[in-house]
Amino acid sequence: MTNLALTNELFFDHTGMDAARVEQIVGAALAGMDDGELFLEYSQSESVALDDGRIKSASFDTTQGFGLRAVSGEAAGYAHASELSEAALRRAAAAVRAVAAGHEGTFADPPPGTNRALYTEQNPLGLVDLAAKTRLLAEIDAYARSRDPRVRQVMASLSGVWQAVQIVRPDGRRAADIRPLVRLNVAIVVGEGDRMETGSHGAGGRVTYEYYLDPAHWKAQVDEALRQALVNLGSVPAPAGEMTVVLGPGWPGVMLHEAVGHGLEGDFNRKQTSTFSGMIGQQVAARGVTVVDDGTLPDRRGSLTIDDEGTPSAYNVLIEDGILKGYMQDRLNARLMGVAPTGNGRRESFAHAPMPRMTNTYMLNGSHDPQEIIASVKKGLYAVNFGGGSVDITSGKFVFSASEAYLIEDGKVGPAVKGATLIGNGPDAMTKVTMIGNDLKLDDGVGTCGKDGQGVPVGVGQPTLRMDGITVGGTAGPG
Repeated sequence: MTNLALTNELFFDHTGMDAARVEQIVGAALAGMDDGELFLEYSQSESVALDDGRIKSASFDTTQGFGLRAVSGEAAGYAHASELSEAALRRAAAAVRAVAAGHEGTFADPPPGTNRALYTEQNPLGLVDLAAKTRLLAEIDAYARSRDPRVRQVMASLSGVWQAVQIVRPDGRRAADIRPLVRLNVAIVVGEGDRMETGSHGAGGRVTYEYYLDPAHWKAQVDEALRQALVNLGSVPAPAGEMTVVLGPGWPGVMLHEAVGHGLEGDFNRKQTSTFSGMIGQQVAARGVTVVDDGTLPDRRGSLTIDDEGTPSAYNVLIEDGILKGYMQDRLNARLMGVAPTGNGRRESFAHAPMPRMTNTYMLNGSHDPQEIIASVKKGLYAVNFGGGSVDITSGKFVFSASEAYLIEDGKVGPAVKGATLIGNGPDAMTKVTMIGNDLKLDDGVGTCGKDGQGVPVGVGQPTLRMDGITVGGTAGPG
């Protein structure tokens, strides 16, 4: 069954709505507008969590609804409801037309679909029963405790989402997608004497649960969480000051996502609130730095066959060899900026209007061997994993805490340090990249990006990077 046929069954056959009448209501509501669409959604989600040998929580939720948007100039009217009925849609249509103000617009045609199958259509929630999921979590707990006597507490969770969406445009054209998403998380607390430390790791993607029921895959997550916890158990206070920082491959790309990626989203640049505004064609990063946003990677957490406006996802080059090439766009901002949408119009659910958002954002490979990069550093910090972080879009200033980091001394990785924080300015930091590794790695599939109160799944990645003159906050004083 095709995505369109399956979503027709969900949104029309099961609800009693007539597809032709719905198209008429949408067409009348959006007549004379510059843009708009009806977004239909049905989703199932579940989560099972274990803590200290016991199932702590188990949940299952089903949601459905629609969001109707009308766009006139820069103004947008948005109405949503969890009731899938023609009566509710008519009420929403009357509400969103309030933005018209006599404006007469013309619609840009949506780009054609690609018919790419980036991920399975199977519903992961129905393929594995609750008993098998709870057994898996119990096995994770037992395995982690058997690995080291210092394990004091094990927390693990398994979650899944199956989302069906259909976008109806005012001319009756429709696009649909079926999106599975699963995630396994493991956190381990270890203790020695009166010192306690934590390590965590997780993985996920647009796949089914079977992948994570394989012991080879779930044991890898446990082993990595335990390794991080034991590393932290032996860590010393981090130094502070300006120094050379080497970022490891993969998840440290979250710094790129926050410090640079958000500043390249179309809405911030149309409003001239991003530090990257008006800089297309200019040097914004060191030579060799190429950053892309790619929603077309198979099975990845941030991938989308179509975005939430019906635009096919794409491989978008944002920065090429240090030169800013373009921004990530939804339909509204692309129209107002006179460019094409890039497949980055995303929303958390039917209750939210779309906006420009990242998918999988990463830096491409350079030419240096990672060991060569580390060997080039006389004294510095090697940051392998990050925890929390924040960025101010207007100024570009960021703060990131390293959850796993080491000192580099005379070209060799030294002791682990705790409490290291990277502080800087995103565009400025990109000019301080002096060596780029050849070991590009994507994260393991756990990223969730927040913007304006909306969270969406994303991916990040990068090769090993050397950055000079980065400010490091620590607890041990100047290094």
